[in-house]
Amino acid sequence: MKILKDNDFQHAAEALIKRILPNRYEQFNVVIARTDDGNADDFFEIFPRDQKVVLKGNTPVAVASALHWYLKYVCNCHISWNSDQLDLPDLLPTDFHPIAQRTEFDIRAYLNYCTFSYSMPWWDWERWEREIDWMALHGINMPLAITGLEAVWQNTLRRLGMDDNSIRNFLVGPTYFAWQWMDNLEGWMGPLSQDWIDRHLVLGQKIIERERALGMKTILKGFSGYVPTALAKFYPDAKVYKTDWISTFETAQIDPLDPLFSEIAEIFVEEQHKLFGTDHYYSVDPFHESQPPIKTEGYLEQAGRAIFSAINDIDPEAVLVIQTWSLRQGLLRAVPKDRTLMMALTGTNWKKHESYWGRPWVVGMMHNFGGRNYMGGNMTHFLSHPLHLKRLPAAQNVQGLGIFPEAIEHNPIIYQAATEIAWHQEVQDPSTWTKQYAKSRYGSLPTAAARAWEILLATVYQQKKVKIISMESPICARPALSMPSVSMNGDMVRDYPLIDLWTAWNEMHNAASELGEKATFQYDVVDIARQCLVDLSLLLHQEINIAYKNKDLNALRRAGGQFIELMEDLDDLLATREEFLLGKWLSDARKWGNYEEEQNRYEQAARTLVTVWGPVTPNALFFDYSNRQWSGLIKGFYLPRWQMFIDYLLQQPADENKRYHERKLRKSYGRPANNANAFFDALSSWEKSWTEGHETYPAVAAGHSLEIAETLYAKWWPVMQGESKQIIPLALQAEYVEEIAQQSDEPENFGL
Repeated sequence: MKILKDNDFQHAAEALIKRILPNRYEQFNVVIARTDDGNADDFFEIFPRDQKVVLKGNTPVAVASALHWYLKYVCNCHISWNSDQLDLPDLLPTDFHPIAQRTEFDIRAYLNYCTFSYSMPWWDWERWEREIDWMALHGINMPLAITGLEAVWQNTLRRLGMDDNSIRNFLVGPTYFAWQWMDNLEGWMGPLSQDWIDRHLVLGQKIIERERALGMKTILKGFSGYVPTALAKFYPDAKVYKTDWISTFETAQIDPLDPLFSEIAEIFVEEQHKLFGTDHYYSVDPFHESQPPIKTEGYLEQAGRAIFSAINDIDPEAVLVIQTWSLRQGLLRAVPKDRTLMMALTGTNWKKHESYWGRPWVVGMMHNFGGRNYMGGNMTHFLSHPLHLKRLPAAQNVQGLGIFPEAIEHNPIIYQAATEIAWHQEVQDPSTWTKQYAKSRYGSLPTAAARAWEILLATVYQQKKVKIISMESPICARPALSMPSVSMNGDMVRDYPLIDLWTAWNEMHNAASELGEKATFQYDVVDIARQCLVDLSLLLHQEINIAYKNKDLNALRRAGGQFIELMEDLDDLLATREEFLLGKWLSDARKWGNYEEEQNRYEQAARTLVTVWGPVTPNALFFDYSNRQWSGLIKGFYLPRWQMFIDYLLQQPADENKRYHERKLRKSYGRPANNANAFFDALSSWEKSWTEGHETYPAVAAGHSLEIAETLYAKWWPVMQGESKQIIPLALQAEYVEEIAQQSDEPENFGL
């Protein structure tokens, strides 16, 4: 692997600036330098010299962070997943006082295995290049890197005697690699084509090459015992035992104490080194969401020693990167402390594990399950938590911070706060920080927009919970009258007055005359409008419930019709933004196929992930886990099943003993199960058939965001006013919110 020097780093930083600002890059000077005082902390400085802006830092990531800081705090500009605002003068501002920042966090980690499946499965190099630049601008210096891992497994299993056909059948479809690499499943939505393996090897190599060029250290996959179930046939004497993941997917593990374990580990790490080199960090999570064959502390210590030794024998500098939410202390006892890095994905379970017994750890932020859409988060927490723990003696050995969402490309304010805090020395006041954020996002901050953000900060972005929120909507749920959640670990909770958020929507409308041409502003208007409309769906759904229980068919028709109409309008609104298009997700999937059958398989994997998720079985838990408020998905999938359900309710007999009652149904996490009754059995079959369809949906945004938002506000605001005076759903009642808030911060079934 090439050893990079300061000159290489300077070229990499300059190339990033040219990509971000192709018409302004010549007005910057880049300096890669070490600190004069011997301090090892990452730092950057920004100062004017000779009519240019000097960006000085000790790494390309530090220089990129300096650029980001300059754009935000000097130029009032903004870069995000959800549009950029880069209205710069011909000559960049140089009339500013020198700026110097350093960070106490040596590690700024990024990415969850799930992100690669819920957001990234169809990305090409162009999209990855943009994301790597986003990482650098936001200070990330330690990303998880698993693109192309399929080739490592293929080479490993070839050396173990498996034929290519068996290997490709072991490998999963493109949207499910996250769970294969977390040892949860095999083969689902496969087989995988050789073309996919070959092209993603090249893509993965380009990704890692660019990340290292910018000074990042990548986290690669380690080996902790996961193997194909078919391997037992090749090695009948080895201790390969079968297990299952949530009673649905069969997988296999080889006992770490079996001699074959170290042989496989050696081959796996060797093959990965050949293809990707190494930065000596290996993600290892033994018995992930499964049980060890022997549960004694003595066995766990032996297993931990075997896992570490197998990797250490190949790479004597190896550091095991370990997620902490399913942690077993015994596995760590034989592993040196300085050869581990603990990833506290939510940053909240450190007390339970005694600060990870003094081991180096990263304070994480996990903000999204499955790619669900909502505006929300605890801004006060994100702007304070890492700094608080870094300086708290009881936390012991905090070495970094990290962001580990299951999906991205939403809530840009949250991710800027959670990354930028690394470069602050003091906890930030949420109000002051948010005003500057909004000003840079739009280039200016008219009074109406400022008022809108004050409301947002007091409602959706000042939520009580630190636990991952979902704020799901009945729109995305398998239809029912009683609905605690859409997904197995979701919720419908809102801990703010719903009507207040509509005031923010109206204030954004008032600011449109000044900011309406800004793409960033347009995205935010659509997102606020979306949140208001799905909040209203909670109230309209309750109307359906009441009408049915009162046996008032006319009221049920009206309530059902209004609910369906809201879905249609929401779909039209979301069609104006690329971020909310099912068609783009499906089109991107099909682009990876070289012929129709392959394109169809990729499309089916894309459709399946965001709907039924897994196989349609009586014990299925996964359905709607990755529910999305997307144009196309609403009209094409959610709306038809709600229409079927409303029609079903309208056909119910008057006889109370023969009517539909949900208390009699079989449930899956409070939701009607696939085999709940004859209706849901047929509905689950329809859902499955939808995943196999090929009807097209627009892949390009259409319509004027602000005009449609204005029309929908005028249409639905009177309804919101009327509904909010009559009905308070269970999910909004104070005692329910308090009950949820008191729950553990640890996510349930987190690895989905």
